[in-house]
Amino acid sequence: MDIRKIKKLIELLEESSLTEIEIMEGEESVRLSRVGPMNTAAPAHMGLPPNVQAAAWSAPPPSAPQPATAAPATQNDDAETVPEGELVRAPMVGTFYDSPSPESDPFVSLGQPVNEGQVVCIIEAMKMFNQIESEVSGTIVAILVENGQPVEFDQPLFVVR
Repeated sequence: MDIRKIKKLIELLEESSLTEIEIMEGEESVRLSRVGPMNTAAPAHMGLPPNVQAAAWSAPPPSAPQPATAAPATQNDDAETVPEGELVRAPMVGTFYDSPSPESDPFVSLGQPVNEGQVVCIIEAMKMFNQIESEVSGTIVAILVENGQPVEFDQPLFVVR
């Protein structure tokens, strides 16, 4: 089914008072339904029975926020041990790599001078390898993540002084 048709169906669902739309074209089918208190439309996976579709789009269990409340305490502990200087932060969520390939030397190391615009690492996001450049010039005084570690948006990667 064409993605433009699906987008149009989402618009129709949002504009109407309907809570669910199901369209079948030949062997393909799409079911859209309003889910949860926000009344957002969520496309169901094609070809699955309704009970499986509901499970695929259900909200995370209530216990999910517990790790999020523990994370700021860890970040505060890290903030106390981070040396002073300018931070090079992750511009996206992904996996941090310190070199272009496993056999290569790292882009930067502790004590190494860097220039603004110099590649300092790679972040893999959705099978794309994105070169991350330093936004400041100076010397690398701390590397805050390990090779192969997942990183979050805006997470500090390096300290440059």
